[in-house]
Amino acid sequence: MSLTADDVKKIAHLARLGIDSQDVESYAKDLSGMLDLMTQMNDIDTDRVIPMAHPMDQVQRLRPDVVTEQDNREKFQAIAPQVEAGLYLVPKVIE
Repeated sequence: MSLTADDVKKIAHLARLGIDSQDVESYAKDLSGMLDLMTQMNDIDTDRVIPMAHPMDQVQRLRPDVVTEQDNREKFQAIAPQVEAGLYLVPKVIE
């Protein structure tokens, strides 16, 4: 599929993009190449291709789900200006 300069200008207008007039032909060539590639990919028979989540056959290493840090909540709230029921109180900012 070959795009014209008018097509590129219309696409740029719809996408709210500003394109310099000297770059329009370059964009038309690049976009036409992308659309040609999509057409070629659409014509490929993929019926026997198995879908995969990742191109590499890998397994993700998982760590054990255990607590590794100390609970410093009381220490941090001891130096806070205002605390109530374990929550930090902050002044109202928005009316």
